[in-house]
Amino acid sequence: MVLKAFNNAWKAACSSSQGSVLVVPKNKNYLLKPITFEGPCKSSIAVQIYGTLQASTDRSAYSKDLTRWLVFENVQNLAVEGGGTINGNGKIWWENSCKVNDDLSCKDAPTALTFYNCKNLVVKNLKIQNAQKMHVSFEKCVGVEVSGLTITAPADSPNTDGIHVTRTQNIQISSSVIGTGDDCISIVSGSQKVQATGITCGPGHGISIGSLGDANSEAHVSDVTVNGATLAGTPNGVRITTWQGGSGSASNIKFQNIEMHNVKNPIIIDQKYCDQDKPCKSQSRAVQVQYVLYQNIKGTSSSSEAIQIDCSEKFPCKGIVLQGIDLRVGGKAAKAECNNAKITEKGNVSPSCT
Repeated sequence: MVLKAFNNAWKAACSSSQGSVLVVPKNKNYLLKPITFEGPCKSSIAVQIYGTLQASTDRSAYSKDLTRWLVFENVQNLAVEGGGTINGNGKIWWENSCKVNDDLSCKDAPTALTFYNCKNLVVKNLKIQNAQKMHVSFEKCVGVEVSGLTITAPADSPNTDGIHVTRTQNIQISSSVIGTGDDCISIVSGSQKVQATGITCGPGHGISIGSLGDANSEAHVSDVTVNGATLAGTPNGVRITTWQGGSGSASNIKFQNIEMHNVKNPIIIDQKYCDQDKPCKSQSRAVQVQYVLYQNIKGTSSSSEAIQIDCSEKFPCKGIVLQGIDLRVGGKAAKAECNNAKITEKGNVSPSCT
């Protein structure tokens, strides 16, 4: 019944030749099964969420597509906003995850909010919580503005990335507070011109580019700037991860003006990433990591090694610049471990790779 009402409202809005507004009223709570709001539409649409959208906890409702709950697909000139709440009710999915229970086989779980192949998109002022898996994913989108999101899930909820960016160009993420069980922001292959500013991250796994190049794939990420972020209590700060055997490149990346509070690995490049049960075999091919700037990154590390740059022997990292770095552990200087990388240090850099 509710699903039908939403589908009918979307059809009416999408077929209107004048700009339309679809409203989820304040103080209303709608329990929704998976739904796709599909374009192309005849004009611009604003979806104003003032109330709450809650995901059905009946896992069989997702039998057609285990990977998505709320989807906007092939829509141009779309705004989704309003200050309301999107609740993935993820607990039932987390309990049945192989990352929580080793006895279970690994199955997929839905991303709470997916934007697929959208253009000229604004997503702002929303609370997104307790996603089944990822909270918000932008896939194959162009021209995206994201701001004022508050994304929350327990620190031990598996794979609950905050904002996931894949095959997307020209996306700006600003003024958002993210605390989940996985990466606060994850940026993967096919993404270009990604900007993130004013990000608060924690709990979570940090701000990540990657992982790239798994299963010997070709990956490309370029022109990523993270400028202005605070990370607290996370296992990683700003990181780039690639699998052995991949190809392609991660290039023109800037991490600037970042505060670390008790972060385990504040600066990390890991080209031997291996997120699987059996050990990954050593391979000669690698994604080329190049032209990465770390500037004005300060604060505290919870481990003695605040900088870990571990690059490929065959494809060493090049054009890595450390400028104005001050990371300490327990009031003392931290250490840096840097392998197979061409690194330039400017100004005060502590700890130093040289």
